[in-house]
Order: sequence, then C-alpha cells, then structure tokens
Amino acid sequence: ATTRMARRGVIVRRLAAVEGLGSCTYIATDKTGTLTRNELTVKEVRLPGGEVFEVSGVGFAPEGEVLFGGKPVTHGSHPWLERLAIAAVLCNEADLHHRDNGWGWHGDTVDISLLSLGHKLGYHREPLLDSYPRVNDIPFEPERQFSASYHKTGEHSTGVFVKGAPERVIEMCGLESGEDSAGLLAIAEDMAARGFRVLALAEGEIADDVSPSEVPPEPSGLKLLGFAGMIDPLRHGVKEAVNSCRKAGIEVSMVTGDHPVTALAIARDLGMASDYSQVVTGVELASGPPEEIENIVRRTNVFARVSPNQKYQIVEAVQKAGHFVAVTGDGVNDAPALKTANIGIAMGKEGTDVAREVSELVISDDNFATIVAGVEEGRIAYDNVRKVIFLLVSTGAAELVLITLCLVSGLPLPLLPVQILWLNLVTNGIQDVALAFEPGEGDSLKKKPRPPKEHIFNRIMTERTLVSALTMGVVGFGFFYYLIHIGWSEASARNVLLLLMVLFENVHIGNCRSETKSALILSPFRSPILLTGAVVALLVHVAAMYLPLGQELLGTEPVSLETWGIVAAIALTIFITMEIHKLIWWFRNRPVGRKTS
Repeated sequence: ATTRMARRGVIVRRLAAVEGLGSCTYIATDKTGTLTRNELTVKEVRLPGGEVFEVSGVGFAPEGEVLFGGKPVTHGSHPWLERLAIAAVLCNEADLHHRDNGWGWHGDTVDISLLSLGHKLGYHREPLLDSYPRVNDIPFEPERQFSASYHKTGEHSTGVFVKGAPERVIEMCGLESGEDSAGLLAIAEDMAARGFRVLALAEGEIADDVSPSEVPPEPSGLKLLGFAGMIDPLRHGVKEAVNSCRKAGIEVSMVTGDHPVTALAIARDLGMASDYSQVVTGVELASGPPEEIENIVRRTNVFARVSPNQKYQIVEAVQKAGHFVAVTGDGVNDAPALKTANIGIAMGKEGTDVAREVSELVISDDNFATIVAGVEEGRIAYDNVRKVIFLLVSTGAAELVLITLCLVSGLPLPLLPVQILWLNLVTNGIQDVALAFEPGEGDSLKKKPRPPKEHIFNRIMTERTLVSALTMGVVGFGFFYYLIHIGWSEASARNVLLLLMVLFENVHIGNCRSETKSALILSPFRSPILLTGAVVALLVHVAAMYLPLGQELLGTEPVSLETWGIVAAIALTIFITMEIHKLIWWFRNRPVGRKTS
C-alpha cells in the first residue's frame, strides 16, 4: 500500500496513517499552493478610461493572448495598454525565460505574472533594459505598498515606473481632468470583489538626474496606466477531487491567511461557498468565546485571514464535533495544528522540515488532488487487510469445523498436521499475499468513511466468515465421510480431501475480492497478481501430488481426471453459497423506495 501511495505522490511517514485515511471525515486544507497552483496569472487589465482587456492562459508560462472585445490585441492598436506592459516589465525583479523543456522562471510570483503579461504583448525584459537602462530602484516593502524603478529614457531624461496597491499608487498620481480618485478606486474595488488581486501601474518623468548611489525620492505627479487583476488559478483536478470528497462523505474546508474576498472566489469555484456570509474571518473567530468556534465549524467551511493558532483551534473544534480530521500545512507555525490533527499532511515542495517531522504523510507535489488519491489508497489498503483476514480466518475456521465434525462422528483425522501446515503456509500463504495487492473495486470514494472505532469483524464480516467456514467445513466433512464409507483408505481419502481444500481456497479468493459485489462481475484480469497467485498455488499442490518428494512429505498421490472433475465441482459450492449470501445481504440492505402520493 505504501508503495502504491508513493507512486501517486503520497509519502507515508507513519504506517497508522494508511488505516486512518480510511476513516477520514474532514480535511482542512490550505489554499495557496494546495488548492491553487501558486502561480499568479494576470487575467484582466483595466485602463483609467474604462477599457477592459481579457488575458488568456493559465500559470506563469506566457501561453495566451490579450483580448479586447473578444479579439486579440494587435501591436500599436492600444498604446496605453502597451505603456502599462512596459511598466510591468521594467518595474520587475523576476526572470522568465524559455528553455529546451519549456518555460523557466525565478522570483516573486507577482513579478513573474507581470513578465508573462509583457511577453503576451511582445515586450521582453532584456531588450527593454537595453533600451531603458536601470538607474536606481525602490524595492517593495509592506509599509510602502509600492515599488519603483528608475530608467534612462533619453540622453537627459529619466523615467520612473511604479507598481503597488491601488490606493497608494493613485495618491502619487497627478490626476488628469475628468479623473477622480474615488472613481479609479471603485474600478480596483470592483476587480477585487470578483476575486482578483489588484495592482496599479503608473509612470512618470523625473526632472533631475537620479544618482545610482543615493536613495531616490518618492515618485509623485505620475500618470496612472491602469490596473492588473491577477488570480492564483486552481490546480488541475482539484475541483473534481473536492467533488470526490463529497461523494466519499468527507467534508472539505479551506483555512487560509488570505483576504476573505480571495478565499470566497476560490470557494465559489469549488462549490464550498456561494456568498460572503459563508466566509468566517480570523477577526470573527477572535471576537467570540472559544466554545463558539465549535458552532462556527458546523456551519461554514471557509476560513480567511486566520492565524496559525486559530487554525489549531479550528482543528480542535472539528474534532470535538466528532470528525476524524486530516490537516495540511507547510510552515513552522502550522506544527501545532498538524500535530493535533488525526492525520497531519505536510507539503513536500514548500513544506518546512518542522512541518514534515510532525506529520504522518507528506504530499510530494503539494496538490490537494494527491491527498484525495491518498484517501482512496488508504481505503483500498484497509479493504485489502479485511480481505486477507477474511480469507485466513474463514479457511482456518473451516479446517477447525472439519476436524471437529470428524472427531465427534468417530471418523479418523481428516488431515494430517503436515497437510494442515501445507494448506495454511504454502497454498493459502501464496494466495493471501497476492490478495493484499488487489487494486480496489473502483468505488472506494463512493462509500462513506469507516467509523474510526469500528472493528474489522463487523456484522457483514462476521456473517461471511461463519457462512463460508461452515460451508467449506461441512461439505469437506460430508465428502470425507462418503469416501470412508464407500471403502476408500484413509490415505486416499485424505489425499482427495486435501485437494478439495486447496480448490476451496482457489475458488474462495474470488469471493474475498468484494463483500457485496458478485465475483462474476469482477474480472480476474484486473488483478494479475492475484490470478498468478491462485495459479501458482494450484500448480505447487499439483507438483506435490505428482512428484515423489511431495508424495513422501505430504502423503499425496495422483488422482484420475474423473476425480479431478468431481472435486472441482464440489469446490464450487463455496462460490455458489457466497454468491447467494451476497444476494441476500443486498436484498436486506437495499434502499427502500418511498411511495409517492
């Protein structure tokens, strides 16, 4: 199971987590990098004059185009847009380049997304820097809320290009007639309300030369070029993965430090929330008593602007609500939440060593869809454990029933100790190992989570074990009784009975593949390892019957084709019995339709 999970990107650090995934009822996940790609993409540009441009493509790779009115923008058709693109490329510290195997990038995600926009409009960083050499810059700081880059635009002129928070950049602009700061801010606010991360871009001219060795003055009197609206797109397969969780009875919540508007935009895409009232912020969590968090987690699945400590409180509250919780995290501050959760899941790419150390699982690609794949593999692994236990216990119990009935009825011992060891360690041993590699029935994520405290021997497992053990034990006893009473020697009767028990095991592994589905609809070729195991187990026993060494050790001997046919037909009784039991179980537990008036 751990190997299969590793192939799908889930690294298991503690084996108990494999079983625990089958009981998971709640996943609290980060947004950035887990639900989303952590690749900001400019999707909309709005100019001060009201023009709106759409930008196609997803991610950092500049594969897409800029559209106006649904048609691609041509060079020279929108000079103001091109000036915005030049500012976006020059006021930038990132690197975006093409290489043999695709695009490569380095730097801040905002800067990379702006370089990508520039590429889509035909503006590249190196040629622009050759034309407009950089003289100085003001790096971005949260306190400043902007960054600026100064460039030689002529022999005696210096230009400044600025990007930053809309309200801060507008303050530095000398507004032209017809423009007002409130109207411009309304454009930015409208974009933000639709889930965009909004940056304003501006340009200006500096009257005095700017010294490369001195801190340049703060820009003023700028011309506002427009606004770039960016989103962090959903990862491929995440929407389907969240839907799979719902079908699997797993509740998914988003716990992020991002702005609530951004969180709501992603939550809408995933069907987790429809309006702002369904988003709870860290301020709201902090304003109420701790016990109120338990009520909050019952009614909402989207948490924004939360601190690491509040994330820990959310996990505790969800556990108190009766959930078996899995939590994702990547930072040192996430450690308390990861450690408190039933299953801590650290990110492999962006995660810190501390986060990985306290987690049970590590996701190698940081993708939420990989977590769901891990849940599926965890459920399959637990199901396979049940299948193997069912095979071992039912066949072992059948031997016990057989021996008990023979002793009670005064018959000789039906199987010698060495023959019982042969059945349990060799023929059955080969098959139960093969059964552990079952690929699953294809509906693991359509079932409800298993209750964490549910015993392996639940009602259906107990019933199936009793029915199959009694069938094989009673039929085996009846066959042995018949052979003895028609005059067969004890050795010959034991030989044929041993063959019957081997064939019982061969047939019974087909019954073990599903608790409720007919073996007739489960193709044996879906599980080549199991098919090979069954064939090998039978061939090993055939070799023991026909080779002198096996005959001497086990007391076996060859049998006629007629005997082979009779024994094979009798072995099918276990298949028929278990198929009938599955049908009865389905009939008893089928959903009963309600009559409509």
